[in-house]
Order: sequence, then C-alpha cells, then structure tokens
Amino acid sequence: MIRFFKKKQETPEAHEALDKGLEKTKDGFLSKITKAVVGKSTIDDDVLDNLEEVLVTSDVGVTTTLKIVDRIQKRVAKDKYVSTDDLHGLLHDEIQSLLAENNSDDFERLEYGDHKPYVIMVVGVNGVGKTTTIGKLAHQLKEAGNKVVLGAADTFRAAAVDQIKLWGERVGVRVVSQPMGSDPASVAFDTVKSAVANGDDVAIIDTAGRLHNKVGLMNELTKIKNVMQKVVPDAPHEILLVLDASTGQNAIEQCKQFTEATDVNALALTKLDGTAKGGVVIGISDQFKIPVKYIGVGEKIGDLQLFQKKDFVDSLFK
Repeated sequence: MIRFFKKKQETPEAHEALDKGLEKTKDGFLSKITKAVVGKSTIDDDVLDNLEEVLVTSDVGVTTTLKIVDRIQKRVAKDKYVSTDDLHGLLHDEIQSLLAENNSDDFERLEYGDHKPYVIMVVGVNGVGKTTTIGKLAHQLKEAGNKVVLGAADTFRAAAVDQIKLWGERVGVRVVSQPMGSDPASVAFDTVKSAVANGDDVAIIDTAGRLHNKVGLMNELTKIKNVMQKVVPDAPHEILLVLDASTGQNAIEQCKQFTEATDVNALALTKLDGTAKGGVVIGISDQFKIPVKYIGVGEKIGDLQLFQKKDFVDSLFK
C-alpha cells in the first residue's frame, strides 16, 4: 500500500500558509461583500443582485454564482427576515455545502491500494506550475517513505526536461529522460518499465504543455496512456490536470479543453498565493465535478497542500 503525506493542515504552520495563500482572494472577496450591503439591514433583491456581481467578479463563474445566490434566496424566503450581518455566515455555509456535494471525501490521507507502481500522468499548459507541482509532490511522497520516479515526457522543450532533472536532484528521486524531440510515449513507457523493475511505489509522468486542437491533444495523450498500459495494464491511475488559479476564467476554459481530451480525475490549482482569483476553485469544483486534490499556496516545497474543503472555506471567511 502506497504511503502518502497526511493532512498537513493539522499543523499551525500549514494553517498559516493556507491563510496567507488566500489573503489576496479573501481581502478582495470580503471587501466586495461589505460594499454590497452598505446601507442595507436585511438581505433583499438589491443585496442579492450585488452579491451576484461580487461572486462573478471573484471568478466563481456565472453558473456556480447563480446556484449560490439561488440557495441564499431560498434561505432568506424561508426565514422571512435575514439581517445583512448574517450574509457572511450564509455564504460560508452554502459554499461549503456546494463543495461537499461535488467531491466525495477530503483528501486527508491517500492510499493507493494494490497499485504498484501508482502511475500519475500530469497534464496542463506551459506556465501553470506543472513542473513545480510535480517536484513538490515527488518530495512529499518521498518524505512519506515512497520510492518515486519521474518521467520527463515533455520532450518538446529542452527547458522542461532540464527542470524535471533539477527537481529530481533537489528532492532526491530518479528521473527517466531521453533527448529533446524524442517520442513522449517512449519516455512514458521507459519510465513505467523502469518503475516496475526498480520496485518504485509511484511514477509521475510529465507531458507536453501545449494546448493545441483537441484532436491532436487527445491523440497524443491516448498514445502515452496506451504504451504505459503495455507495462501496467490499468495505468495511468491518476490523470492530474494542473491549472493556474491566477488566470481565473481561463483556467476554467483549460479545464474544459483537457477534460474533453482525456479522462482527468484530479485537479491541482496553483499560485493561489499570488492572486485575488481564488474563487475559481469553487467554480471549477462545481462545474466539472472533478476533485480538487492539491492547492499551491506558496513558494516553499511544503506549500503544496491536500485540498480540504472546510479549511479552504473557513480560511476564506476568517
């Protein structure tokens, strides 16, 4: 059974990192809500209209915003009189409830059963923090006692291969690579074959960060999956899509493109510490019904955290 890092948010340092990472989103979000209720004592139609604007401009997304506002409207209608002082609490509860409906359990501890090696294929466009996420994930897996190997299958950019190699050296894990321009599927095949031969617990495969047409993307990712399955029949066990939270609605569009091209079953949202657009986490979770598994809340190697719905929403409304 593969060992994984436990819920890091149990430590004061991790809570602090999460709070600090969401600071820009929280400041923008809460200040907008305060303005939305100026001069109002109860939650009326004007307040709800203002709230709708607040959520949309916080990159929660139109579809998800309408769901949240509708839920609050129903609560207000049921309770007859709801003070604007209660709006923070209502929003907190409804957002947490929405996130709870979309994903089953929080990732407090991940256990990968009988899969050995557990194969993770990482996808996403260039510049979203894909390589950094791979490096940090490899570090935390290794710290938990796993043998990890990385596959540098983004062979279209020399920098991508070099970055993976640097992370491998930094965290002390093996890297399988081939010369630039090699067939990515060949690198993935070699990585998985090497993982089996070496008795590795986890193999993480980087892929090219190009968002070309869906057919080309689908064909490339399908080919990589097919060759890995010649070694490990049910690989990859996880297709992790890395998205840059600071791109807001563009991250939602990228999620749409990649989920149509391949069977993404986990998401990582990076760079939350550098943006006021953290509301995109709520929108993506709601629209795609794919678990947000990791969030990046800082530059430190330990600032890749397992996503905890309650901790996230609590931090947003502190």
